Amino acid sequence: MKYIDIVIDNKSDKTDRLYTYGCDIADVHVGSRVRVPFAKGNKLRYGYVVTFTDRPEEKVVQRLKMVESLDEEVSLSEEMMKTAAWLKERYLCRFIDAIKLFVPAGSKAKRREKKNPLKDIDKESSEAVSLTGEQEKALVRINESIRRGKYDRFLIHGVTGSGKTEVYLNAAQTALRMGRTVIVLVPEISLTGQLVERFAGRFGMEEMAVLHSRLSPGERYDQWQAIRSGKVKVVVGARSAVFAPLTDIGLIIIDEEHESTYKSDFTPKYDTVEVALKRVQDSENKGVLILGSATPSVVTYSRAQEGIYKLLKLTQRYNKVSLPHVDIVDMREELKAGNRSVISGHLYDKMKENLSEGRQVILFLNRRGYSTFLSCRECGYVVKCPVCGLSLTYHKDEGRCTCHYCGYSQKIPSVCPECGSGYIRYFGYGTEKLQETVEELMPEYAVDRLDLDTIKAKGEMNRKLKAFGRGKTDILIGTQIIAKGLDFRNVGLAGIISADVSLNIPDFRSPERTFQLITQAAGRAGRGDKTGEVVIQTYSPDNYAVRFAAAQDYEAFYQEEMMIRRALAYPPFSDLYRIVFTSGNRQAAQEGAEKWYGMLTSLLPGEERDNVFRPQEAYMSKIKDVYRFSMLIKCPKGKRPVYSAIMRKIREEDKRTAKKEFNAVVDINPYSFS
Repeated sequence: MKYIDIVIDNKSDKTDRLYTYGCDIADVHVGSRVRVPFAKGNKLRYGYVVTFTDRPEEKVVQRLKMVESLDEEVSLSEEMMKTAAWLKERYLCRFIDAIKLFVPAGSKAKRREKKNPLKDIDKESSEAVSLTGEQEKALVRINESIRRGKYDRFLIHGVTGSGKTEVYLNAAQTALRMGRTVIVLVPEISLTGQLVERFAGRFGMEEMAVLHSRLSPGERYDQWQAIRSGKVKVVVGARSAVFAPLTDIGLIIIDEEHESTYKSDFTPKYDTVEVALKRVQDSENKGVLILGSATPSVVTYSRAQEGIYKLLKLTQRYNKVSLPHVDIVDMREELKAGNRSVISGHLYDKMKENLSEGRQVILFLNRRGYSTFLSCRECGYVVKCPVCGLSLTYHKDEGRCTCHYCGYSQKIPSVCPECGSGYIRYFGYGTEKLQETVEELMPEYAVDRLDLDTIKAKGEMNRKLKAFGRGKTDILIGTQIIAKGLDFRNVGLAGIISADVSLNIPDFRSPERTFQLITQAAGRAGRGDKTGEVVIQTYSPDNYAVRFAAAQDYEAFYQEEMMIRRALAYPPFSDLYRIVFTSGNRQAAQEGAEKWYGMLTSLLPGEERDNVFRPQEAYMSKIKDVYRFSMLIKCPKGKRPVYSAIMRKIREEDKRTAKKEFNAVVDINPYSFS
């Protein structure tokens, strides 16, 4: 007879604690999933074993419930359970929500046959190539730590096209030769295919698995089981692959580490880099973490300057070709000259020049749809979502306008619902409209578009990318998906249509994001044997983020940005806590926010109460008929444990509330303030 403490698979704050059960099943261990009778009706529920415990008091033993059965298909390791416990404390979430990050989402899926998501992968010939001096120097330092079985962390700051992937492949080879396992993370699912092909070409597909959200539940479950069984040694995937059920992790690689997609936008709102650090640091792994980027996040780079990460620099492109030549076009001058097209005269000329030479063109616009909103020219009415209150985006292909937040969609009104006028017109530019414009300007060339609207069908993204890679598409138009890590040798020109889109986001990181997007999009050009060209179109040519991105000068941007953040006490000089209060009742959401504000200010010392900003309606004040209020807290550097402890205390008090009409979600260092 054993006594075990279990966390119940039940999404309620009221049951977010450990329950003691008796168990006479021999194979139960920490991380086992078991079925237990729970609550008054003794309905069977899943639970996860957290600890073995001493015999409880006699009065508890007399009414003790027993574990009913052991789920032999799904079990977690002790390291995964420890990481889940850390996630609970770090991100102020429920224990079960942290545990389920490690559990295969498709475990209950009914499947007729196993599907292999790797069956259509084309193995790219990826024999080891000779390394540059910079690559070799970086690899020597990384391999030393891997061979010593030593926990270590590196930042590879390498210009676009400098050969970071080759360093990853060589480091992975070292870990695999030592019998250890490897996780490789990319920021977008679109990049998974290219990286899988590179790794499959080097190591074969027999010991590889992929994990990302575009897999079906059955595929995810099969991949999870293959990994957990020990058959798989290399896992490639997007953010969630950091929770792959590997043991003896020798290396985790996070490519394009600066991307916001590595921050979860669902509860628990974890930071992938922090989770990776926790896993390689664990005594069961003692592995190495490699972060790679041409434009590291300001926070990461500052940590490298402090020595927290070992900084490795790759300053030259692998093929020795110079970085692209960059031109900035002031779109204000285009307007003065009478050009109202979204394509400047200079960009048009450069497109013609490159296409006539047989080189391909990428056009980047970080806004999908045909136009950004529909409005009545008679009375000014804007067509909005009835559920969220946000302006709808016009999608011409579908003949509808859609809310990009909740998915609400409606037909285009023929007359204004407000005044009855027929002067309903669309305003602004999206990728769909850009495609139409380019096809009209250059009908002799094949144009394709890559954004969330064109890749809804499974496999469509890979199909489009392969067509472009084989030269069947001359001009590829896309959102930020195409700015991240894609490696096509024949791209001669990258055009950034509106560099100002990300500058106008109400977020302290908007200059950083603008710099990163421009630099990354520019990096898609000239990756072959000939120097590429970049045209940046902007209404803010003097903005420091635009200027330094055009000059490919990360150091200058970093110094400028750090000066501003130091003055305003933004990360890395603080941690930001954002708490979002939601309810179907607007007053309840507001009262919940005010309640937390009162408790926070009462628990903080007087001089720190100014770090808590009064609650206000969120920027997106209503989504899917749910009202939203938010509150921001600036936590001084080094005081995160104190502030988190206060938050936990408030949350515990909230749990004891008999009837609570609002929900509070804490997001630490959020990447979105909407």
